[in-house]
Amino acid sequence: MQCPVCHAEVGPQNTFCTNCGNPVQGASAAPQQNPYEPVSTPAAYPPPAAASAGYAPPQGSYAPPQGSYPPPQSGYPPQGAAAGSGGLSETAAAAISYITIIPAIIFLVVDPYKKMPLVRFHSFQSIGLCVACIVVWIAMMILQFVLHFIPLIGFLFLFVGIGLDILFFIAWLMCILKASKGEWFKLPLIGGFAESQARAQ
Repeated sequence: MQCPVCHAEVGPQNTFCTNCGNPVQGASAAPQQNPYEPVSTPAAYPPPAAASAGYAPPQGSYAPPQGSYPPPQSGYPPQGAAAGSGGLSETAAAAISYITIIPAIIFLVVDPYKKMPLVRFHSFQSIGLCVACIVVWIAMMILQFVLHFIPLIGFLFLFVGIGLDILFFIAWLMCILKASKGEWFKLPLIGGFAESQARAQ
């Protein structure tokens, strides 16, 4: 823009010519700000959106596998055949059959022991051992009665009786130990008969 008087170049923001001081027509006076007017401040930022109550889990959360593993079986498998809930095992019943003749007879007529070959074998052998002991003692009594007139024969039968007692006790003890281990321990003569009866079901 030029001054109309001196034709000097005047800036568009100037009201008067900087060269001659005359007013410049067409110059737009720059708006002056009222010193008492407070400076306008930009609008305050809007407060952040209130967070939703609670924690929102991520969308892609881990999903457990559909097919769960089967629960482990409780307890250990029984060692040897059991007679049922709270019953005796096969080896225990076989060993108990030698405690007098009564358990042996019971095991031969009561389920499920009468179907167990090991229990049947030791039950028959226990009965056979008891019968053999009775037969031997009856034979000794008869023989002692017949030979009572021989001097000192009573002392001889006394020592023989003690020896037979020890022999029968050892056989009885061996049968219990072998039966508790599940073995088919056969006594002479009696064992073969007991095995044949145990397998004949």
